[in-house]
Amino acid sequence: MADLLWDDVKCFFDPDLVGSLPDVRVPGASVEDWQAVLDLVVERGWQCEYSEGETVLSVPRAEVVLSRSADAECPNLRVWPAADVLAIFCFYADDEVDFDVDVRELQGQERLDVFCGFLREIGRRVAKPVLMDPEGGYGHPVLGFDVEADRVVLLAEPLVR
Repeated sequence: MADLLWDDVKCFFDPDLVGSLPDVRVPGASVEDWQAVLDLVVERGWQCEYSEGETVLSVPRAEVVLSRSADAECPNLRVWPAADVLAIFCFYADDEVDFDVDVRELQGQERLDVFCGFLREIGRRVAKPVLMDPEGGYGHPVLGFDVEADRVVLLAEPLVR
């Protein structure tokens, strides 16, 4: 059974209402959680590409990425948990796993199920919530992986247009 039904949550995937690039995050994370996510990407065999600026490199250990100098370019890790579904992880801080998704790639029940599965995998691996905030709405999650429920749940009332 699906965690969420498309008809119940499609407003949270409308780029005109929530922006096209909502923020997805694991608050209260650690370097170990970052490493767990990197390990998960490898274990699941998800296609990925790590880069620093325009330079594509092999994926380093989390502690190496997160200990870069303050003036270094912020690296990112592009992960495709399914064809045409991209998550871009940005290594801004060691205390929050942070990534963006493009809601235009997450339209319909099938894509929603892929997205929920991705959040579930990450949340289970780090045993922490994985929250999605509207673009520019940091701290106001609309949905996320709930550790105790072991599924993705709604965290806000659906928006009405």
